Amino acid sequence: MKNLKRLALSIMLVVSVANVNAQDDNNPWQITVGVNAVDVYPVGEDSPQGELFNEFYNVEGHWNFVPSLSSISVSKYLTDNFSFGVSGSFNIIEKWGSDNVTNETVSIEELKYYALDATVKYSLRDLANFGNFEPFLGLGGGYTWIEEGPYNSNNTGSSASALVGAGTVNGTAGVSYWFSDNIGFTYQATYKHSFQDYLTKHFQHNVGLSINFGGTDTDGDGVYDKKDACPEVPGLAEFNGCPDSDGDGIQDSEDACPQVAGLAEFNGCADTDGDGVSDDKDSCPSEAGVAALNGCPDSDNDGVANADDKCPNEAGDAANGGCPWPDTDGDSVLDKDDECPNEAGTVANNGCPEAPNEDVQAQLTSYARTINFATGKSDIQEAANETLQAIVAILKEYPKANFVVEGHTDSTASEQFNQKLSEERAATVVGFLTANGVDASRLSSIGFGENSPIASNDTSEGRATNRRVEVKLAN
Repeated sequence: MKNLKRLALSIMLVVSVANVNAQDDNNPWQITVGVNAVDVYPVGEDSPQGELFNEFYNVEGHWNFVPSLSSISVSKYLTDNFSFGVSGSFNIIEKWGSDNVTNETVSIEELKYYALDATVKYSLRDLANFGNFEPFLGLGGGYTWIEEGPYNSNNTGSSASALVGAGTVNGTAGVSYWFSDNIGFTYQATYKHSFQDYLTKHFQHNVGLSINFGGTDTDGDGVYDKKDACPEVPGLAEFNGCPDSDGDGIQDSEDACPQVAGLAEFNGCADTDGDGVSDDKDSCPSEAGVAALNGCPDSDNDGVANADDKCPNEAGDAANGGCPWPDTDGDSVLDKDDECPNEAGTVANNGCPEAPNEDVQAQLTSYARTINFATGKSDIQEAANETLQAIVAILKEYPKANFVVEGHTDSTASEQFNQKLSEERAATVVGFLTANGVDASRLSSIGFGENSPIASNDTSEGRATNRRVEVKLAN
């Protein structure tokens, strides 16, 4: 009993100073010391033994144990939750089942018990979330010696008691409760099957303190190298052993500013001027600004930083150095977009008037009447090219306006001939205008023959004047 008290005290002392995880790559070695109990009753044999698993936990009636440390095991983690271990134990057997009539415990003289076993154990910890509990299964074998007695004899012929031993095949089930990564409390039950009649089948229960050890911690930060992402540099367990130099809760490898405490939203960098732009990306870290300008201010909110804005207090256009564009003619079309910057027009007509006024129309008429044709011809004479180019320029100033070209003749020849000739003259001028950039959809032509003279056909000068075209705004 005194030794059991010492065991409990040792458990409490170790747990109190230990820094929760089962045996693994980080702590590959495990040693377990404790007590064992041997039960020969629930093994499926004749009385005084009983049915398999019958009264399995009848501690008082069937379990044999000594009140001292009586078992020890050492195991090594292999891989994938498998480990291999060896164990040794001793005991004193004083109970051999129950009388099948009285159900009273069958007592015998003290028989010594020794066992050496090897077990391959598989941890079930990864199959479900068991918290601090780690269930496990084991399979192995060993060799057990039990001193000869009334129910187990090898018929040695010797009057003195002798140890008889045999090999066993062992099946184990158990559970550990881990107080920390290194310290746990383990219980396991092992069925030992002997194929020799002189060595009874039996169950052995083991309860003990398990200690995991053997892991290395190169940088001394309390995180074993197997789990330490930065094994050469002291760090924090929460960051898998990596450091957080500025203490801002962001490990250095993910911290854009590892030497200056910052915020997670800025990847560990600070925001000195509080403008929502981290200092490492802020071109003006001491002056609150806007993110679009890398943290620099924009007083007039025109998208041009004050440092680059020629008009910092007046919203403008970046293309104009941050200053507003002028509108000389006040037609709401800025000069840079106004095709007629000195003449008020409309937005739809790019700053130009929608239609020519009377003065423009008079100018068109004046130009057109100077385009004369030879008698009976519709060809444009070379002298008329300059005049026609002037007409093209005027028409282009009014891209929303449509125009009609009227053709005329003198009274020479027949009326039928003159009608056709006037149409050809009008069409020839339209062809020239479109060839020089006037949209054909804005132009039409018509012929009036000899019916609209503007001078007398009785003189050669009058007839020359009547051989003409007119360019007018279409209705």
